Amino acid sequence: MSLTDLRPAARHSAPPPPPGKTKHWLYRFDIKTIPYVFISPFFILFAIFGVFPLIFNGIVALRTWRLDDRSLDGWAGFANFERLLTDEDFWNALGNTFGIFILSTVPQLLAALIIANLLNRKLRATTFWRIGILLPYLTPVVASTLVFAIFFARDNGLANWFLSLVGFGQETPLDWRAQKWSAWIAIATMVNWKWIGYNALLYLSAMQSIPKDVYEAAAVDGASPWKQLWSITVPMIQPVVLFTVILSTIGGLQLFNEPMMFDENPQSASGGSDGQFQTIAQLIYKVGWKDLDLGYAASMSWALFLIILVVAGINFAATRRLGGGR
Repeated sequence: MSLTDLRPAARHSAPPPPPGKTKHWLYRFDIKTIPYVFISPFFILFAIFGVFPLIFNGIVALRTWRLDDRSLDGWAGFANFERLLTDEDFWNALGNTFGIFILSTVPQLLAALIIANLLNRKLRATTFWRIGILLPYLTPVVASTLVFAIFFARDNGLANWFLSLVGFGQETPLDWRAQKWSAWIAIATMVNWKWIGYNALLYLSAMQSIPKDVYEAAAVDGASPWKQLWSITVPMIQPVVLFTVILSTIGGLQLFNEPMMFDENPQSASGGSDGQFQTIAQLIYKVGWKDLDLGYAASMSWALFLIILVVAGINFAATRRLGGGR
């Protein structure tokens, strides 16, 4: 036996190409080109509906582009962005957006975490409870928002009826749409009702991957269930927590449907009689498609995009620090 016979056989070696130039070309095309052909539809659609609108919107933001006056068209540079700095409507919408965002995101994620922790225990009819908390997410946004608009109605609304039971607003019912704080609470309630169950199921799926031995050891050491939640569960599901924080940040700062349908006159996109709950997304829609100033609306869109990046980055860093991440 020769030394060549003792050499180990090559592992995972590709089969030799078939003889002939035509067959060899087809073989190379099948191995090196076809995989890219299969994944190309995603990148083509992303370039058409994702990259191109983003680039085109950036170009529009640097122009004066009004649909109601074709003569007002030309290169504006950063004039639209400079206009934002002194626009009271923009800063009012920005304040409303952050106010509703804080009232919705923080309670939403905390409630979802607590509910997931309860569902992670041994309960009767576990499947029923898990499906039940997901039902609000399955409800169409317009339908649920219209129901809540009736719920928070000034006259004959259930919200004011509940408040009257504790002696509040018996003589003068609360007009939820009239003031900032009340409108923010009403809209935040709509957002929380829809998204708590969705985030709770995400947390629950992550909690079920944690070994039970960890909790048993913590219980032996005297750790309470509340201590186990914050010292064991939250750090071990940190990637999912980060995902929900980023997702809630993006959705909260782009809030549009709930405040739009909560308004008594949704077509105006004014966010109340004095803009008391108008969000940036509503203002962008109003400026672009009501006032027909596409250049200024595009600059608002880019400003919102940058704000979301900054806030998402801050939330990401804060969540990692609270969860013990490095």
